[in-house]
This record gives sequence, structure tokens and C-alpha cells, in this order.
Amino acid sequence: MSIRRMIFTAEKESFIVRVLVKKMQDAGVDCIYASLRVDDLNSSWMGEDQLIALFLEDDLIPREDALHFIIDKLEERGGHLILVGAREDLKIMCTHVPTDLIYKSFARPVDNAMFISEVVEYYKKLDSGELKKSILIVDDDSQYLTLIRQWLVDSYKVYLASSGLQAIKLLGKTKVDLILLDHEMPVTSGPQVLEMLRSEEETKSIPVMFLTGKSDKESVMAVVSLHPEGYLLKSIKKEKLLEELKNYFALHNE
Repeated sequence: MSIRRMIFTAEKESFIVRVLVKKMQDAGVDCIYASLRVDDLNSSWMGEDQLIALFLEDDLIPREDALHFIIDKLEERGGHLILVGAREDLKIMCTHVPTDLIYKSFARPVDNAMFISEVVEYYKKLDSGELKKSILIVDDDSQYLTLIRQWLVDSYKVYLASSGLQAIKLLGKTKVDLILLDHEMPVTSGPQVLEMLRSEEETKSIPVMFLTGKSDKESVMAVVSLHPEGYLLKSIKKEKLLEELKNYFALHNE
């Protein structure tokens, strides 16, 4: 079970902010207040923080440095933001924050019961893995599939397919954020699978990274010429793979 800890940040600790913080604490969430200053946010931040509630004062957009700090931290942790403010201010904030980071928005006056319910529901989804990015690994080597799944399952929702056709069938009913596709497969090769994916409206926009066991220049150039999102050598170590995926999702957090 995830640690239920969140930061509630605002320009000042107003009465309504104190009320919401207290109600979250009463609901079993370790909720703390931090002012919208980088130093205060940084000193309040703990490694397990996944959720931040940002209270918007009327007609006052948060300072750019504080907002960038929050966005960077949430992208780094795969966390989310809850916005609370006037309707017009919420609309403006949605142009300053990646939409993928915004879990919920609450127009003032806030329904306290609804606010608490949504936060509690967030942690339930977090525990179930519903909020994790999803990755489909396609490879005809069952041992390699099992190994990569073991490496990724703590950080991502992982699906497996042992052939291109099995992958196409799975994608007909399951949405994924990224495909790791073996370049050299029998029957239907990786490039053929990629061509099929890009020919269908439902799958053409799914990003694909090739997995290849060949590192010579000619083989790598053949892979790159297909214009995937990237390629990974099958000899990659666990830590490097996790780093590559983390960087990819941070750069493509749409």
C-alpha cells in the first residue's frame, strides 16, 4: 500500500486551506501545508510524495519558479496535481501545467466531502496500479519477456505478447502508453508489426521503441530508418532500462 502523504500548497495558509488540510488528516492522509515558495516546497518534500493540492488565490497565478518546481517534481515521481480555485483561474492554470499531471480540478466554493473522496480514491487507484504508465513488451523469447516484466512491474503496468499478431489482438482491447517491440521475430517481424500498427487508426499514434540484439552500425541504422521513438539494445541493464523509460515519459508527458 502506498504512503498516503500529500502537500497542500498556497500563497498563504488561509482559513479554508487549514480546514481542508485538517479534513485530509482526519481522513487518514498525512497532509501538510507548504507555502508557494521553492524553499518551503523543497524542505517539505519527501521522496514518497505523489500528490499535491494547489490552492489558487483570486487572479493570482503562482510564481513561475514555484510552478516549475512542482511540475518537475511530479514528473520525476509520476505524481499528480489537484487544483482548487475560481473557474477562470482553473482555466488559465490548465494552460500552464501539462494536462497529464492534473488529476482533478475543484471550483470554489469547494465541496469538502467530494474533495476528500477524490483524494482517497486517488490513493486507491495508486495502490491498484491504475495510475501507472502501461507498457506492452512484444518478443518471441519467453524468458526475455519474463525478465523484462520483473524489471518493470514495480514501476509500470506491464502487458506481454509473444508475437506480433498477439500484440495486435491485445491492442484491440487494451490501451498502452508505449510498446517495446522486438526487431527480429519469426513469422511477423518487428518492422512488419510497426507497419501494421501505423496503418490502423486506433494504434497509429502508440509510440514504439525497438528492442534489438544487434549493435553493429548497419543493424542500428536499419532500425533507426523506421523512425521509432527509439531503440534499446537487449543487452541493456535493468537500471539503464528504467532510466531510459523514466526519461522518455518525462519528455513525453502529454
